[in-house]
Amino acid sequence: MSDTTFRALVVSRTGEKTYSREVTERTISDLPEGEVLVRVRYSSLNFKDGLSCIGNPGVTRNYPHTPGVDASGEVVGSSDSRFKVGDSVIVTGYDLGMNTSGGFGQYIRVPADWVVPLPQELSFKDAMIYGTAGYTAALSAHALQKHGVTPEQGEIAVTGSTGGVGSVAVGLLAHLGYNVVASTGKKDETEFLQDLGAAEIIGREDVNDESKKPLLRERWAGAVDTVGGTTLASLLKATKRGGAVAATGLVASSDLPTTVFPFILRGVSLLGIDSGFTPTNLRREIWSKLAGVWKFPQLEQLTIDCTLETLDPEIDKILAGGQRGRVVVDLQ
Repeated sequence: MSDTTFRALVVSRTGEKTYSREVTERTISDLPEGEVLVRVRYSSLNFKDGLSCIGNPGVTRNYPHTPGVDASGEVVGSSDSRFKVGDSVIVTGYDLGMNTSGGFGQYIRVPADWVVPLPQELSFKDAMIYGTAGYTAALSAHALQKHGVTPEQGEIAVTGSTGGVGSVAVGLLAHLGYNVVASTGKKDETEFLQDLGAAEIIGREDVNDESKKPLLRERWAGAVDTVGGTTLASLLKATKRGGAVAATGLVASSDLPTTVFPFILRGVSLLGIDSGFTPTNLRREIWSKLAGVWKFPQLEQLTIDCTLETLDPEIDKILAGGQRGRVVVDLQ
């Protein structure tokens, strides 16, 4: 088995700050140590994968490297009693695709603690339509619900709403009965967002207050933010008393230019969403919900299908902020 060859996207350092990527052959023996060997059937493209492909040191330090923070497939070898050959599984987060060879290869080998059984209601492809982005959106919905934010309390804002996390958040929250207001800078994606269930579409400037006012008029019962920076600050300043904002990303900025006033005068909560190192019990619970009562009917509408050979332009597109929905990579 160690001599088995497989196809993988490999990113290599070609200069001090230059990198190349190509689909090439690797062997099982090239993979890192781990208790579970998985034959990957599908992966998906996330912004973090794009960063790994261009040498971002905060994501990947050692090259050559195979990105892919997501994978679904079947177990072909396991030294851990929790998994046996033939089991259908999901692996997302932890160090997969960062400094551990990831899902853009037909095989991965990982620690058993990273592996989650694939719910029977989900196909390999469905799981990767969600992927890390959808899982992050679901964790956000879970956190808002746990905080006590209900549909009756008012509008829920979703920023970066055409991206991976944002688009799943729009579809999922609308499916759960929330009145979703989708923020986007892409005026031509109105129909896409309406089809996902958004009740209203607003521009990104409508949630990007630069007046430096400590508080704004109360509007949001809650929000899912993928943008960060002044957008996150603006959401906090406009969230209703006792509401909450789930912070999932920083595509605009990692800064948070705000004051304590939303927190101490309105009791607003900022909920940090970490999808990479979720406790196993919660991870299984969220995947079970995504396979069951949280699975919304527009899931397939989010999907762009590609293979390893056609993945390259999709990587460029996600790095440029031009990607819509989810890119699913077929490795069968």
